[in-house]
Amino acid sequence: MKTVCKWAQQYGPLLGRLLLANLFIVSGFKKITAFAVSAGYMAAKMPALDPNLIKIMLIVTIAIELGGGLMILVGWQARWAATIILLWMIPVTYLFHAYWGLPPDQMQAQFIQFQKNMAIMGALLFVVAQGTGAYSLGRDKC
Repeated sequence: MKTVCKWAQQYGPLLGRLLLANLFIVSGFKKITAFAVSAGYMAAKMPALDPNLIKIMLIVTIAIELGGGLMILVGWQARWAATIILLWMIPVTYLFHAYWGLPPDQMQAQFIQFQKNMAIMGALLFVVAQGTGAYSLGRDKC
């Protein structure tokens, strides 16, 4: 067990960052390649907003996901990136995965997405609290 713990302590933060960052990098890249579709989805969730504001919000979202994901991946200013992504995910989770009040056939899928986001926020908080580990560009201290 001691060997497993030592291995997990040495490589766990790196592998955890890779897995966590992958989610945001892929998501940000997909939003770039399907910009109009992503903007349409956002507009459907926030119909009162001006379409130009939706596009600006989408650009900010891409910057947060892609930029923050890359920062976490390489471990450079990862605590700042994780903090920004975490704060961004709070309204995103509430707006896009509001499972309460949905018809039963839609409720379960959105409940799962909501809970998934809560778990991701937990992982981001772990990066904020613990830092990036040994294999990173910047081993920032709190």
